[in-house]
Amino acid sequence: MIISSATDFREAARRKLPPFLFHYLDGGAGAEQTLEANVSDLQQVKLRQRVLRGSEELDLSAQWFGKRYGLPIALAPVGLTGMYARRGEVQAARAACARDIPFIQSTVSVCPLAEVAGAVDKPIWFQLYVLKDRSFMRDVLQRAKALGATTLVFTVDMPVPGARYRDAHSGMSGPNGPMRRVWQAMWHPQWAWDVGLFGRPHDLGNISAYRGHATGLADYIGWLGANFDPAIAWHDLQWIRDEWDGPMVIKGILEPDDARDALSFGADGIVVSNHGGRQLDGALSTARALPAIADAVKGKMTIFADGGARTGTDVFRLLALGADGVLLGRAFVYALAVQGQAGVEKLLAIMEKDIRTNMVLTGVKSLSEVGPHLLTR
Repeated sequence: MIISSATDFREAARRKLPPFLFHYLDGGAGAEQTLEANVSDLQQVKLRQRVLRGSEELDLSAQWFGKRYGLPIALAPVGLTGMYARRGEVQAARAACARDIPFIQSTVSVCPLAEVAGAVDKPIWFQLYVLKDRSFMRDVLQRAKALGATTLVFTVDMPVPGARYRDAHSGMSGPNGPMRRVWQAMWHPQWAWDVGLFGRPHDLGNISAYRGHATGLADYIGWLGANFDPAIAWHDLQWIRDEWDGPMVIKGILEPDDARDALSFGADGIVVSNHGGRQLDGALSTARALPAIADAVKGKMTIFADGGARTGTDVFRLLALGADGVLLGRAFVYALAVQGQAGVEKLLAIMEKDIRTNMVLTGVKSLSEVGPHLLTR
């Protein structure tokens, strides 16, 4: 299959991956209305095309927390990334370093922190969930700091797991799940050879390091469900702010009041996100939630956005809506599944070209010039 655009990777990944993995990545909560709205609402954002603006020299860099990056993009924390390519978190982190952007490692990664941090020559960022097991949270925070992680991305929109019906149909969960997954792997020999056989161990590396024994895919859903904490509130998080002395980003904000609360709490940034449409079906899409949040806290803290970004044009739209940076989730994992590190680097190169084109055609020379004035109402 010829890969000529960022969206081509999705179809290539669908063909290559066993269905339980493709649908776990591709699906959302409930009837998947928010998942679909993330994409459709963003694609409906219209840009003002300008001409004869002299935009030959372009600056695509972004500065966050005192460091400048090559693109206004970070690779989002995605659980089980190591199931999509052999030692997938390592390959994705290397791709991010090669393109000079942050890689954010998930709490529920396959590769443990030590493996990923030791495989790259630039600091990674680390994502943490709110969990009942505070000892685990302290342990993994200490390990992240010791391994040089610079920024903590704290996910707050998952006090309980969303209703992901696709997983029961695909074999990711539900009756006879392990047997169905093995059967599917047999019909996808390229994945079975590369990841199923040579990508081991298939466990949750950070959790296994804490528990002292393997925590495999069969334990994944049960462990998460037992450890999410629906009773958590802002005042319960102060010990994390005290524990972590680097930049902290609160991920999962959809309301201006919550953004203000994050600012009052002492967060350095937020991610405007509905968890990729995987939590509350019917919640606002990122594109619709972002402008009001930008009005509330723009300039007071760093605003990231994720949800629905599949192309460089989508990244540019989110910047115009008020984001300072964009997190890529599904888009980079599709590319990783198809071509590993090289696929992620290719995706980022395609997106960079898209962003350059958008800058020239909207008449801006630097991403610092991108804002709501470029939108057609």
